[in-house]
Amino acid sequence: VQLQASGGGLVQAGGSLRLSCAQSGRTFSNNAMGWFRQAPGKEREFVAHISWNGGNTYYADSVRDRFTISRDNAKNTLYLQMNSLSPEDTAVYYCAAARRAIGSSSSREYSYWGQGTLVTVSS
Repeated sequence: VQLQASGGGLVQAGGSLRLSCAQSGRTFSNNAMGWFRQAPGKEREFVAHISWNGGNTYYADSVRDRFTISRDNAKNTLYLQMNSLSPEDTAVYYCAAARRAIGSSSSREYSYWGQGTLVTVSS
């Protein structure tokens, strides 16, 4: 079972990136999915989660109205569209599969994790 995050890179403040998380080994079409991030010297924090069918989404206050989480179960892929990026968004971004169909902001509710993709936003 593998979650492969990609799409990170270096972008200027105000720019956009789209992260992807490809699932292999098994599908998580019946599981909620989430994105978390960890900035240098800080703890991992919740970014967004999406329910099994994409019908419900939830965002951290810091990214609401700038980031959009989505999923394509036919392609076994999770996405995170990030707009209006700021240096404070610099972090390693991780995708994760939840144990349940409805997501959570708690990392303890996620049983599978991707390896992370680095997003660096320059000022």
